[in-house]
Parts: sequence; C-alpha cells; structure tokens
Amino acid sequence: MICRFIAEHRDTFGVAPICRVLTAHGCKIAPRTFYAWRTRPLSKRALWDTTITAVLASYYDERDEHGRRKPESLYGSLKMWAHLQRQGIAVARCTVERLMAAHGWKGATRAKKIRTTVPDPTAPRPPDLVDRDFRVDRPDALYVADFTYVKMVPCFAYTAFVIDAFAGTIVGWEVSASKETTFVQRAVNQACSLRSIQGNPLQGNTIHHSDAGSQYTAIRFGETLLLQGLRPSIGSVGDAYDNALAETTIGLYKAECIAADSPFRKGPVRTIADVEEATSAWVRWFNTSRLMHRLGRVPPLEFEAAYYAALGADQSAAHT
Repeated sequence: MICRFIAEHRDTFGVAPICRVLTAHGCKIAPRTFYAWRTRPLSKRALWDTTITAVLASYYDERDEHGRRKPESLYGSLKMWAHLQRQGIAVARCTVERLMAAHGWKGATRAKKIRTTVPDPTAPRPPDLVDRDFRVDRPDALYVADFTYVKMVPCFAYTAFVIDAFAGTIVGWEVSASKETTFVQRAVNQACSLRSIQGNPLQGNTIHHSDAGSQYTAIRFGETLLLQGLRPSIGSVGDAYDNALAETTIGLYKAECIAADSPFRKGPVRTIADVEEATSAWVRWFNTSRLMHRLGRVPPLEFEAAYYAALGADQSAAHT
C-alpha cells in the first residue's frame, strides 16, 4: 500500500522526499525499497486479479454502439460468479465479490412495484385455486399473470405477462397503449400458442392465476380462458402475496429492462415499438440465459429441458 502511494505521487513530489516525510512520521521506508517493489514481478494473485478484473470490466464497463452494456451487467456478485463458472472460468466467489466491491460494480436493484390493476367489486370472481402456494412439480401446471405500466415520452404503455410457475418461464407477453381487457387476452393466447409450437400443448388442466383486476374478472377474459382450456383462479385476500410470483417477475422486468440504464434499451422509450423491442430482447434473455437462484442458477428453459429429459429417461426405462 505504501509503495502504491509513492507511485501515485512520485511525479509530483519525487520518491526520496516522500520517503523522508513518511519515515519522519513513523512509516519507515527507503527509496531502494520502493524501486525494488517496482521491479518485482506481479504475484500469481495479482495476475489473476488483473485477469478477472478485465473479464468483469467487459460486462460492467464496456458498451456497444448504442451505449448499452451486456445483459449480465445486471447480475450481482453471486450470479456473476455463477455465470463465470458456467463460462469455464474457475474463479472463487470471494474473488468476484472483492473485485466488484473494489470497482463499485453492482447488479440491478428492484424498486417497489406500483399497482396498476384495479379490482371490480361487482364482477363475479373465480375461486382461489392457488392459496399462495406457487410450488408445482411440472411445466404447465400453473400460470400466473399480471401487467405493469411503462413510462414513455410523454405517455404510458402497459405490458402484460403470463408466467409458468414451474421454472418462471415467461410464456406470453403483450404491450399495449391501453389497459383494455383484450391486451391481457392476447398474452394468454400467445402463451398457449407457444406451448403448442414447442410440442407441449396444454391438456386442459392448467390453472391461470391472477389478481382481481377488472381485466382478469371480465366476462370476455373468462371466455378466453375457457376456450384455451385454462382453469381460472383469482387471489382471495387482495394483496401482493396473492400473486407474488408475477409481482417478482414484473419487478425484475422494471429493474432490468425498463430502467434508464438497461442493456436492452437503445435510448429513451418513445413509442410502443421501443417497448416491444426492449421487452422482446429481455424476455428472450430471461428465458434462455438469465440465471435463477431457485433453479440452482440455471436459466428457466434449461431447467424445463432437464425436466423433459428426465421424464423421457423414466418413460424409456419403464418400457424396457
């Protein structure tokens, strides 16, 4: 530390005068000690720190032609460590934590969600089939849905999501300039179409859970669920915990995709097309690349693929 201090100020004061002042104040050091330190090769730890710092800087400091960082810049130290492990970089977790702290690199933080759905007290309400238990043992057992606002210049847009509770995969989403029921219907239709394209069409026993917003209690929305073979469920208590999984995903969306320094935005959000472009890129990254703690730090679609691989292996073993 002392030698680094001398190196930082030698051009201004000179090595010998700095050493005299430090020695006079009880910190004894000779100029030859400083010059020996300068010519000494870096230790293995220092070389490794330099290498990992350069890797981390490629995520947190480097920007593309639009001024955007890589999506992994949203990670805190734990997920960044897991990401580097998956990239074949065998770095210690404490090293990542130390270097990120030293350079002031931090992941995205979530702000409190502003509630956008307004209940309709006169609308008939389906029963609560979830009761705050979002744990399921297979894909397409439970979908949760919600929507949020996106501030544009100079107005607002709204983004609706449909999320599979098994791995947190976003299976449907839709952006709209209004909060009319049709836009949450389109998100549901998109989710069902996606599962059909993937070769796993819904079997008529999937629960669709939401809060009691007027869009989700509307007759037309109930008809959409019926036609798609989804079982409607509405939270019964009326607070954020009734739809906690959807609230969590929307919190990530606001922090990672919509925030001003998001790596998915090319600049100010002015049009619906801007929101759709950013949302599409984020959803793709979220499903295919974003590491999830509760899944053992693998992305949602990878977790689903592992489930189907294990299921196929069990079925093959049962037929032999």
